[in-house]
Amino acid sequence: MVEINHATKVVVLTGAGISAESGIKTFRAADGLWENHAIEDVATPHAWKKNPELVWNFYQGRRNQLTEVEPNPAHKSLVTLEEFLGDNFLLVTQNVDDLHSRAGSNNLIHMHGELRILRCEQCHETFDMMQQEHLTADYVACPNCANQRLRPHIVWFHEMPFQLPEIYAAVEECDIFMTVGTSGHVYPAAGLIDVAKQAGALCVGVNLDEPMNYGMHDEFHQGKAGELLPNLVDEWVS
Repeated sequence: MVEINHATKVVVLTGAGISAESGIKTFRAADGLWENHAIEDVATPHAWKKNPELVWNFYQGRRNQLTEVEPNPAHKSLVTLEEFLGDNFLLVTQNVDDLHSRAGSNNLIHMHGELRILRCEQCHETFDMMQQEHLTADYVACPNCANQRLRPHIVWFHEMPFQLPEIYAAVEECDIFMTVGTSGHVYPAAGLIDVAKQAGALCVGVNLDEPMNYGMHDEFHQGKAGELLPNLVDEWVS
């Protein structure tokens, strides 16, 4: 039974399922291809070196899709939970879209990067680039140095997710760990629930299907996050 007050420490991990309800295409298809591309062709550092044009165009398509979607009730309900808990709330997302931030989430970590942002491999600066000229460009040059080709600020396979020390520290200290729209397939994100359980946290899940780590949840709500989460949050903060 979930009981929350203003002092309760909550960490929420979200995955592709919450964004799919807004119309974001899920990255991994049932046949193992990502929007008709093999993983090694579009989502590895080697692919970027071998065929940067293919990788760039792939992510440009995904960046453009952000202009066509809006946050759904599940995104907004997590903002309500953050407003209730303040600094005792942390949202960790595996998603690279900007729907959480557009909904109003502030205590937010994008562990797999962000489509909105491009990064320079020479000076390592990052730039929020969602203007039309950037969304239709063949490549974007670094505004800060001589590099003529910024890369997507995305964690590809064989790269380390962002801010892992901060994520693990928060999970180890939380009272409630919640997964929303996650399949439990992708590590290290899928292993965070193990860390939470070892720390004594209550683990709650919301997803359309049972995730791979279903048995690690103390409480699981099966269905669409946009339909279930607003009611759950309303009960918790009332």
